[in-house]
Amino acid sequence: MCQHLSTFAATKLGAIACRNLPIPTTPDQTQQLLAQTREVYLLESRLSGGLTFEGISDIGDSLERAELQGILSGEELLAIATTLAGARQLRRTIDDHEDLPALNALVADLRTYPEIEREIHHCIDERGRVADRASHKLASIRMQMRQIRDRIYQILQGIMQRQANAIQEQLIAQRGDRFVIPVKAPQKESVPGIVHDTSISGATFYVEPHAIVDLNNQMRLQVRQEQAEEEAIRRALSQQVAAAGADLERLLATVTVLDIATARARYSLWLEANPPRFIDRTTGTESQKGETVTLRHLRHPLLVWQQQHEQGSPVVPTDLLIQPQIRVVAITGPNTGGKTVTLKTLGLAALMAKAGLFVPASEPVELPWFDSVLADIGDEQSIEQSLSTFSGHIRRITRILDALTENSLVLLDEVGAGTDPSEGSALAIALLQHLAGSASLTVATTHFGELKALKYQDDRFENASVEFDDLSLSPTYRLLWGIPGRSNALTIASRLGMPAEIVEVARTLTGTGSTEEINQVIAGLEDQRRRQETRAKQAAELVKQSERLHRELSQKAAQLQEREQQLKLSQEKAVQDAILAAKAEIAAVIRRLQQGSPTAADAGLATEALGEIADRHLPSRREPPPKPKPGFRPQVGDRVRIPRLGQTAEVIVAPNADGELSVRFGLMKMTVSLTDIESLEGEKPEMPVKPKPAPAPAPAPAALPTVRTSYNTLDLRGSRVADAEIELERAIAQAIPTSGAVWVIHGKGTGKLRQGVHDFLEQHPHVDRYELARAQDGGAGVTVAYLR
Repeated sequence: MCQHLSTFAATKLGAIACRNLPIPTTPDQTQQLLAQTREVYLLESRLSGGLTFEGISDIGDSLERAELQGILSGEELLAIATTLAGARQLRRTIDDHEDLPALNALVADLRTYPEIEREIHHCIDERGRVADRASHKLASIRMQMRQIRDRIYQILQGIMQRQANAIQEQLIAQRGDRFVIPVKAPQKESVPGIVHDTSISGATFYVEPHAIVDLNNQMRLQVRQEQAEEEAIRRALSQQVAAAGADLERLLATVTVLDIATARARYSLWLEANPPRFIDRTTGTESQKGETVTLRHLRHPLLVWQQQHEQGSPVVPTDLLIQPQIRVVAITGPNTGGKTVTLKTLGLAALMAKAGLFVPASEPVELPWFDSVLADIGDEQSIEQSLSTFSGHIRRITRILDALTENSLVLLDEVGAGTDPSEGSALAIALLQHLAGSASLTVATTHFGELKALKYQDDRFENASVEFDDLSLSPTYRLLWGIPGRSNALTIASRLGMPAEIVEVARTLTGTGSTEEINQVIAGLEDQRRRQETRAKQAAELVKQSERLHRELSQKAAQLQEREQQLKLSQEKAVQDAILAAKAEIAAVIRRLQQGSPTAADAGLATEALGEIADRHLPSRREPPPKPKPGFRPQVGDRVRIPRLGQTAEVIVAPNADGELSVRFGLMKMTVSLTDIESLEGEKPEMPVKPKPAPAPAPAPAALPTVRTSYNTLDLRGSRVADAEIELERAIAQAIPTSGAVWVIHGKGTGKLRQGVHDFLEQHPHVDRYELARAQDGGAGVTVAYLR
């Protein structure tokens, strides 16, 4: 688990510390670690990218060498500067959140020495080399070196040009700190100078011409001066680091602690774990009883990792609810049923909580703070040490008894196994009875039936079993409390094909009439428990539904009350406004009467004025509002409701003599009857009254002239067919009462828009016919639609 935790660390030191995670020795240390984990967990939820440890590296060796008066390299100095910057950024991030006391206390005394960081960045470039700006002397030395190097290159290039036939390759090389040129071996005498090296084949000599010997000597002198100046600069920086060494070591330790806390928080988030609360299981008075160990849906973190990263099987959670008076839990059941995994999961949960990690269980997570977790899981069988399985168990249990305290958690796997069953079960009973009075909690797995009866003799004992499916002959890995496990060996053997006569002989040899009856009782208890769990789930679902309905009804009731209150307030405000207005008008009438000497005529006028005021402001004096008209006549552009379709539509063609009209909702258009619609206020429309047929037909009115104007011309160029149909419908509706035709400009193009216009006009009830316009009116780019 520590290895998995280390993968969530951001720094090398943090990962190393996670792999060697220490376990606190006091509850206060644990509470401090848990506080750090909780606060980092909260902080990470607030920050978009979480806490960043960018730039922070392991500078411990560099600090140690600087304190021993060593000279640090440019790379080491640069790592110290970036670590200081990263630590400062961490402190600023935490300082911005004052509600994180544990983290703020952690970084409160953190010194990040910005002056050392600035000095290092001033003297050391991003490649870790001492920069020219570090000192004027260094800049002067390097300028002279560049001048000498340029002079050497100039001389050597001249030699290579003059002696081109003797030169192996047009290349200036270096051997040691001397500049040389490659010369062909047979023509070595053509370039007099000092031979510093030869090629592997011997065909090339690397010669330093005499003309540049002095210049090379000068270059060597400058190089030594440069190295001395660089060393002096790095020594000065190293001394500054050494002077602050103690603070920098504390800074590194603080950043590592913060990285471990961040790893714990991120690992806990990945596990979907919850923070633990430590409880006191000590049984006190009746009014103050001990608390219950509560670990619901507890999962083993390694199994979760296996499921997520190694495509393992889904993790089956277990429930551990242990009452305060229980000191020993005996888990029974078949092999491979999950008994040992339950022991390991409980022990690991206790250690995770002590180490400041969240526990992978549902809230609330409540368990004691154990002084130690003492486990005997597996065996210590060893041929070399002449240890049998039983001997290995006994040696380990002896060490457990030596280390035992009153606040210990003891985990025993297959207690009493490895020896004669009768003696083993007797030893197991004696051991568990001793642990019941010596340890805080003991959980043991066993196959001994005698241990199942301890619950009924001592109320400090409890039974639990791992469930087994008789139909599939496989474990379910669920832990059942209060029910001991039953023997399934003969049943499993029979169903797996063991001859029936052998199974029957085995049953006879066990002498187990009573055992069979006990197994049947246990099976009945298991079946009854399953039924109760099913009913409990159904009841819980009903409670959830009831709570949801209650919340919905409460919300609606609150909304209605709020609306009623708002209406009442608005009505009261209207009444108050009316009263104030009436008072002001009455006061004005009174003031007019008080001016001069009032006469009877003035009093009459005042009476009439007061009557008018009463008519305006008293509800009883107002005239009743006019009754709505019995029906309405929908017009083009009106919004109407179609109840049978549950739609609201717009009228695009007024009703005809038969009571039919065209409406549109969305992109759909349809013809409906007046009987199918109503107004938005719920009024039914008036049906048109058909006139009685006249004795003789009247002469038909003259057709409207088909004169093209800007009002009956529609330009659809660039439109899609769906949009064009909407515009065309609107133009036809507007043109019916004023013009006999509509000119539609659709352009030539690909012809898709023209075809779409023609298809629409073909089906429109108010279009008599259509044709392409004359050449002078647009020809094939314009269609004329003649209306009925």
